[in-house]
Amino acid sequence: MADFDLVLKHWGPVEADYSTHGNLVLTRLFTEHPETQELFPKFVGIAKGDLAGNAAISAHGATVLKKLGELLKAKGNHATILKPLADSHATKHKITINNFKLITEVIIKVMAEKAGLDSAGQQAMRNVMSVVIADIDASYKELGFSG
Repeated sequence: MADFDLVLKHWGPVEADYSTHGNLVLTRLFTEHPETQELFPKFVGIAKGDLAGNAAISAHGATVLKKLGELLKAKGNHATILKPLADSHATKHKITINNFKLITEVIIKVMAEKAGLDSAGQQAMRNVMSVVIADIDASYKELGFSG
């Protein structure tokens, strides 16, 4: 519970502008891990230099961060939030577990830079996300998806 509270203490700036922060997260993800851009069919043709100004990337990034906010505020009681997400990411999007780990590290970097997430908060986010990712992985296994 303390890990959730520590991360939520720094969530305000993210929540205040999901679109900007979401664009920063996805732009950095696609820049640092170019193979991840291919996982988003509607973003495949966007040049690296055009990522930051792209409204669709901002909108999708906002969706990602809003869902993360729901998970954080659930403080571990997230099964009903996570199950549909895990199902769609396994069956429809085919997103491997490693990609959740990659985006977690990018979110931590962006929150450190833009929301003042200190080293204790960064470790708290890793702790929270390791539980979330383990739960996604468990759902994947139930579905027979080896992500």
